[in-house]
Amino acid sequence: MAIKPVENDSFYREVDEELRKEQLTGWWKRYGWLAVAGVVALLAAIAGFIWWQGEKERRAGEHAEQLLKVFEDVQAGRTQGADSRLDKLAEDGSDGYRAAALLTKADLALQANKEAAAIAGFKSVAEDGDLPDPYRNLALIRQTAVEYDKLPPAAVIERLRPLAQAGNPWFGSAGEMTAAAYLKLGKPQQAAPIFAAMAKDQTLPESIRSRAVQMAGALGVDAVVEAPAAGAAKENTQ
Repeated sequence: MAIKPVENDSFYREVDEELRKEQLTGWWKRYGWLAVAGVVALLAAIAGFIWWQGEKERRAGEHAEQLLKVFEDVQAGRTQGADSRLDKLAEDGSDGYRAAALLTKADLALQANKEAAAIAGFKSVAEDGDLPDPYRNLALIRQTAVEYDKLPPAAVIERLRPLAQAGNPWFGSAGEMTAAAYLKLGKPQQAAPIFAAMAKDQTLPESIRSRAVQMAGALGVDAVVEAPAAGAAKENTQ
């Protein structure tokens, strides 16, 4: 007996559902473990990131304590063993602690009259492209200050050119050494504008500005910044 159309449609729906179930079951048997593995991997990655963040903070705290302890010992004159502690911190610490450790070690060498070791230490930081610019620039200033008398004036000028610019955080130190180098070369006309700019830079330490005023005056440049007259100040406030 032939199957009625309604029963035929029902039959096809049942067959279609069975096929879908079989396909889903087959897919799960074949690939289901990948889905589970993916979820597990994701959870493991999240847990790993959380652990890494916590471990990073913990190690940063340890490094800060280690560096502060070295500073305290150095200030108290207890420098024995400081180099090895700083070396360990430079190896294990982040870029900031590594730079601080290396700079401190170079300063200790300078205090111990080991000028060559100090220069090499400052130079290694200044030329380390992985370190942030503030540390590298500080190291370059310190390196140049230590070997200033042994460097040709032109080398000082070229080395410090990027830092001896008004507005640069290191303008005070770099500007003084650059201007003095120009004077050594017999080029006061190049030194005078630098001294004048330093004298008028309110962000520089008062000691540097005072010296700059004197040097600019000696070179024929009036760099004194006069305070506004009382009457003018009163008018400006009205």
